[in-house]
Amino acid sequence: MNILFLDLKAAYLELQTEIDVAIKRVTHSGYYILGPEVEAFEAEFAAYCGAKYCIGVGNGLDALTLSLTALGIGRGDEVIVPSNTYIATWLAVSQCGATPIPVEPSLLTYNIDPSKIEAAITPKTKAILPVHLYGQPADLAPILAIAKQYNLKVVEDAAQAHGATYQGKRIGGHGDAVTWSFYPGKNLGALGDGGAITTNDEQLAQRLRTLRNYGSSVKYVNDEKGFNSRLDPLQAAILRVKLKYLDQWNQRRQMIAQRYQTELNTTNLVLPQIMPQAQSAWHLFVVRTPERQALQDRLSAAGIGYLIHYPIPPHQQKAYQQEAAQLGMSLPLAEQLATEVLSLPIYPHLSAQQVSDIVKVINE
Repeated sequence: MNILFLDLKAAYLELQTEIDVAIKRVTHSGYYILGPEVEAFEAEFAAYCGAKYCIGVGNGLDALTLSLTALGIGRGDEVIVPSNTYIATWLAVSQCGATPIPVEPSLLTYNIDPSKIEAAITPKTKAILPVHLYGQPADLAPILAIAKQYNLKVVEDAAQAHGATYQGKRIGGHGDAVTWSFYPGKNLGALGDGGAITTNDEQLAQRLRTLRNYGSSVKYVNDEKGFNSRLDPLQAAILRVKLKYLDQWNQRRQMIAQRYQTELNTTNLVLPQIMPQAQSAWHLFVVRTPERQALQDRLSAAGIGYLIHYPIPPHQQKAYQQEAAQLGMSLPLAEQLATEVLSLPIYPHLSAQQVSDIVKVINE
């Protein structure tokens, strides 16, 4: 058998007619930087997330960096981040000149453990940056309560959580800023790079629009030292098409997740656990086992794709070697997860038979 971990071509082919029309609309419009297509997507995505404002930017990392910058976070500041995350979360803090301070995850959800955040707060702490990892929202209520108590900003990394909900409300407007990636493999993915920030703060939204465009809100008038990070109109048009199908495609992911949960529950794999107050977008279906290499070998032999999210935690990357040494980072839970987690295929175009084949191989 040959089962891909992710089939991006299948996603395009399902919507090919609509996507091709959208691309032609942009190429015939004469607007190739920002313009009405980007504005339309921003309005539609903000409405979908239940946020007042959406600012389209170049990619997910830029969304994080711009958000932190717009909130005044910079050199000498500290930002609390998860120890168990993709390195982009940490990179954004570093790009602002601030220092990422890692907090270990809950082994139930793999998200940052709110009960461990307060101990990491110092007089230099300016923000908390929770990640909605694998599609499951972080436990926001206690995080927001801690932020309010210590007068901290909350920037959410929602790169994997398009359509996820927390306490019945879609991710997109809980914190001060919520950042998004539209990398092709995301639940809402473009055909290239793209990102966005949603917020309910009008002043923050205006500053973000200025920062993304060279620090300019009026052509050739630059109010501050900004960035060049603008969502491309072609990608905005493609995202507008895909946004209409996001809930439907997330439902397909949910059905696959339910099958995995039911049909793999007699194995020795640790299966995902979802908080009762949350609904995952099921960007990834991550299992855990100390016998991961044996599982990898069996899946590879059967022609089943898989990935490891993530094989090296940020503090063990060469990029953060100096910071890890200076801060004496000991993060055993992140290190344990890096050796045990494995992501199974869960994309919307996975067939029922393919799911059966995956389940059969793992159960055997």
